[in-house]
Amino acid sequence: MNAKRGYVPEDDRNFSKESLTKMRTASRHVLYLINEGYDLKQATTFVGNHFILSERQRLAIARSVSVEEQLNARKNKEKESAEGSEVWIDGFNAIITAEVLLSDSILFEGMDGTIRDLAALRGTYKIIPETRAAAEMIFDELSEMKVSAVHILLDEPVSNSGRLKTLLAEIGEKYNLKLDIQIIREVDRELYKKENVITADAIILDNCISWINLMKRIIKRHEINILRVW
Repeated sequence: MNAKRGYVPEDDRNFSKESLTKMRTASRHVLYLINEGYDLKQATTFVGNHFILSERQRLAIARSVSVEEQLNARKNKEKESAEGSEVWIDGFNAIITAEVLLSDSILFEGMDGTIRDLAALRGTYKIIPETRAAAEMIFDELSEMKVSAVHILLDEPVSNSGRLKTLLAEIGEKYNLKLDIQIIREVDRELYKKENVITADAIILDNCISWINLMKRIIKRHEINILRVW
C-alpha cells in the first residue's frame, strides 16, 4: 500500500470547494495584515480563529501568501532557463513535493508561483514507493533543461538521508547529467550563496542569488491541477 505522502483524511473536508472559498477570503485578510507590517504567524492565528480554520488550512495560507516586497524580490531573481548552467537543489524539499504529487495529496501554488505541500518533515524521512518515480520526474525535467551540472544537497540531521543519497545516485546513473549529491548540516545557508537554486522554501528564496521554479515546470508538463488558497 502506498504511503500517501502529505495526506491526512481530513484534507477532503479541509480543501473542499466550500472550504477553499472561505480560505480565499481569509487569505485576503491575512495578506492585508502582513502588508501592513503584522507578523505572518500572528496574522494567520488571528484570522484563522475568526474564520474557524483548521491547522492545515492555516498552514496552507501561511505557506501561500507573501508581502509585496518579497514577491517582487523573488520575481526579479527567478530565472526561466538554466541551460548550460549548474543548478543547486534543496534535496528533501524537491523530492518530498514530487512524492506528494505522485501520492495525489494536497499541493498548492503560492503567490510567488512556487508549488508547496503540507508534508511535515520534522527531521524524519522514509523512502516510500513513490520516491523512485519522484526522482525520475525531477531528473527528466533537468535533462530537458539541458543543465551542465546538478548539485543535490541533503540535510545531514534528517533520518535516512544516506539511503536517499544512495537511491538518487543509482537512479541518476541512467541520465546524462553531471550529478553531485552531498549530505551537509546546513543546507539552507549553503544555498543562500548559490545561483539557480531549486526550492520552494521561502527563506532560501529570499536569500539565494537566483532560483528556478522546477516544480512548476513539472506541473505544467504533466497538466496537473494545483489548488490556490488565496
